[in-house]
Amino acid sequence: MRTALALAPGGPVLLAAAATVAVAAFVVAEQRLMLLCLAVAGALASAALLMRLMVRRYAQTRAALHRQLSDFIAYDATPSFTTSADGSIGFQNKAALERFGTRGGQTLTQALGEVFANPAAMLARLQARAAVQGAAREDLVTRRGHARLAVHRVGEGSFLWRIEELAERASGGRGGELLSLPMLTVSKNDTVLFMNEAMRRLVGARVRTLDRVFSNLPLRSGEEHEIATPNGIVRAVVAEVTGAAGRREVYLLPMATGHATAADPTSFDALPVALLRLAADGQVLAANRAARALIGEIEGEARFVELFEGLGRPVNDWLADALTGRAERRPEVLRARKTEAEIFLQVSLARVVENGRAGLVAVLSDATQLKTLEAQFVQSQKMQAIGQLAGGIAHDFNNLLTAISGHCDLLMLRHDKADPDFSDLDQISQNANRAASLVGQLLAFSRKQTLKPQVIDLRDTLSDLTHLLNRLVGAKVLLELNHAPELSPIRADKRQLEQVIMNLVVNARDAMPGGGKILIETENLLLTDELRKGRATLASGNYVVVRVIDEGSGIAPDKMPKIFEPFYTTKRTGEGTGLGLSTVYGIVKQTGGYVFCDSVVGSGTCFTLYFPAHEKIAEPEPEKPCEPACPRANPAQASVLLVEDESPVRAFACRALKLRGYTVYEAETGEEALRILENAALQIDVFLTDVIMPGMDGPSWVQEALKTRPGTPVIFVSGYAEDVFNDGEVPVAGAVFLPKPFSLTELAETVGNQLRP
Repeated sequence: MRTALALAPGGPVLLAAAATVAVAAFVVAEQRLMLLCLAVAGALASAALLMRLMVRRYAQTRAALHRQLSDFIAYDATPSFTTSADGSIGFQNKAALERFGTRGGQTLTQALGEVFANPAAMLARLQARAAVQGAAREDLVTRRGHARLAVHRVGEGSFLWRIEELAERASGGRGGELLSLPMLTVSKNDTVLFMNEAMRRLVGARVRTLDRVFSNLPLRSGEEHEIATPNGIVRAVVAEVTGAAGRREVYLLPMATGHATAADPTSFDALPVALLRLAADGQVLAANRAARALIGEIEGEARFVELFEGLGRPVNDWLADALTGRAERRPEVLRARKTEAEIFLQVSLARVVENGRAGLVAVLSDATQLKTLEAQFVQSQKMQAIGQLAGGIAHDFNNLLTAISGHCDLLMLRHDKADPDFSDLDQISQNANRAASLVGQLLAFSRKQTLKPQVIDLRDTLSDLTHLLNRLVGAKVLLELNHAPELSPIRADKRQLEQVIMNLVVNARDAMPGGGKILIETENLLLTDELRKGRATLASGNYVVVRVIDEGSGIAPDKMPKIFEPFYTTKRTGEGTGLGLSTVYGIVKQTGGYVFCDSVVGSGTCFTLYFPAHEKIAEPEPEKPCEPACPRANPAQASVLLVEDESPVRAFACRALKLRGYTVYEAETGEEALRILENAALQIDVFLTDVIMPGMDGPSWVQEALKTRPGTPVIFVSGYAEDVFNDGEVPVAGAVFLPKPFSLTELAETVGNQLRP
């Protein structure tokens, strides 16, 4: 349908073309050509007619949808509009007519211009979100109070808007108009956006800027300020609450006596800002309702220092400095002592005078979410730094292991199995392979390993793995699998996914030395809304969930934040490398999934994996044959240009290729390789190059060389994974990637495969 709509303007062109071809049919003399022209003309005319019918059908369907929608919202008490994608108003219900008048032919931006300041950007933002998510909403401050603007996508290119004026604010307590205390809302440039009835009575009129209300700016929350009123200057204590987009809500506590006092219990307790009144010695004299909601009920004669901690210096010293005016006018973040949950509060202190005696007013704001975000950011930075370090170490180790295992392979070629030295060489080779496996785990954690994703059914994968898992867990542990009947496929690297399951099962087995049961269960999960779990947020959509549940000893709460870090283990010394769960974390994250752990000490542990469900049917990707400009050389007579900055790796690769009959030209840098290629008479059949090198990297010099030697086969090698390239794809058509460490056989096979036509 979208294609038909896009091609619809070309319908007359198709009809004209059909007519032209039909006329031409009667001009040509040959009968077969005439029939062919008539067939083409008929096809063009049919296509034009079909597009016309489809467009008319779409218009009828769209009109019917809009009629149904108009009937549905016609008598809704909330003002509602339907608009097209460009914002033009199509229908407004009775409530919208009463509130905004007839707006036919106008855009929604024009209609809402008298309600919101500069509505164009806000409407574009909400419409863009609704186009992607289906719906969006936002609470706003209007000239008449607070309102909620909601938008829903209706079909293709149409939107339903609803403007709901709120009698109460969603963020807490009574709305501004219902509050007996004077309050106003200001923007970040001190423009007054809203004044409640109490504030308008106090000031005498609706003002537009903050300096028309207060003579001494800027405002300082918790301190007294002078307010200009028709009856003269009134002094009041000011409390500010910071909102979204730089907006601030300002509440006033007027003082009839002209002195700053917070003794009026009715006004003080009703203020929707958390406040504490403190004596000079730090004793809490009063806490309003909002403060008690944050920190709980306060016992008689409680002191401020007993309620909060975490300042970094004595709290009494901070109170004394604020009382004498020596403290900086900036808030401090403290932790509440006597709350069940961990609560952080941002506390500002202001000096006031009551009955001639100095005291303090503490303004409290909930900073728990801010501290949580800060902790999440620090943790993510830590994990990223560890991942970068692990990836760098793995790269250097891969170079060393390539040289060690490669030269070991060369030595083994000169010794048969009967040679007494052969067993020693075999031990070196086996341990080099074990080291390469550990390096692979480091790369998995740093998410820099090479994955080969494919569409798989977890039921088949786990069934194939069951025999091996049963051997791993032993006779004392029962392994049980429980699958959902209709499990969605996922797209992942099957070998790495098996590694994830094996690591989790081995950990579960080790947690039950006396035996027990391990349950692996799978299910489909549809998230209609975002799911916040720990420090992660899962987007809405379809997921396949895998749980590995054991009945073991569990993990202590103080160790839970570290379990996915590399080289951290809860096992005894010598029983684990500390890379098992870090490998799980790296593979799952690189696959696009999530992993979470829930554990109760003494009861067991459950690891939950979330993988995005794959909706498309797997189709084998056809291999694109490389078409070189010249025929491939005979491997026995081929020449290889080897570019590698690590001397031991270059020496091994050179000797290995020469043993297989290749002619090898060596270069340490990309610049040196280009100088070798300046000799036009030199025949080079394949480029073998490292990716990361000083100066020009591998892809850069290869792309330069292919300008004069097009079609030359290319092999990239690196201690990193394939995502060392900018977009994760090999940047040269037909090139292949050989990860380090590689053996003599792997190197020879890769070069031979590239040389085959």
